[in-house]
Amino acid sequence: MSDVSSSRLNPFRNAPNLLTLARICIAPFLVSAILENRYALSFGLFLAAGLTDALDGTVARLLKQRTMLGQYLDPVADKLLLSTLFLVLFHKGLIPARVTVMVFSRDVGILVVAAILYAATGRREFKPSIFGKANTLAQVAAVAAVLLTQLTAAPWVAEVRMMALGATMVLTVVSGLHYAWIVSRRTSTPAMGSPGAR
Repeated sequence: MSDVSSSRLNPFRNAPNLLTLARICIAPFLVSAILENRYALSFGLFLAAGLTDALDGTVARLLKQRTMLGQYLDPVADKLLLSTLFLVLFHKGLIPARVTVMVFSRDVGILVVAAILYAATGRREFKPSIFGKANTLAQVAAVAAVLLTQLTAAPWVAEVRMMALGATMVLTVVSGLHYAWIVSRRTSTPAMGSPGAR
């Protein structure tokens, strides 16, 4: 039986991609909840989005369903969700402008550079670096802490918020510089065909 036929018969074939798409679909409802000051709902939706992020990679590995689409879609979904949340939380006065500008500028810059390199050279092997992954984790922690501060006045939540925002600023700069270094090195080597950086 061909791969095409088996993929049609197997309903779990694209389960990881469906989880990633679900995360993208959650984004507008999450933004709407924040704009309407429904922070309990927004925190719950953010946790649900985080759960889909954790599950899509796990399901892909367990069911051996890694696809090129999924490898590109996952980091794009993360960038779309987190960058949008930083903008919305800045609009609500919950995140400082300097942090939002740094996060948004880095993510847009990476996507633009990756698109230009792909269009010009066909290069698409910028895998997530350890600094990029750490930056994503810091951003997730920052957004979660910011939302949680609207639900509780516990001192530890405020401390986590401050530390997560500080870590986000530092790791945004470090990961951005590291990405620029990777680009400068790899643009002189043959394209290999892996997904974009996170």
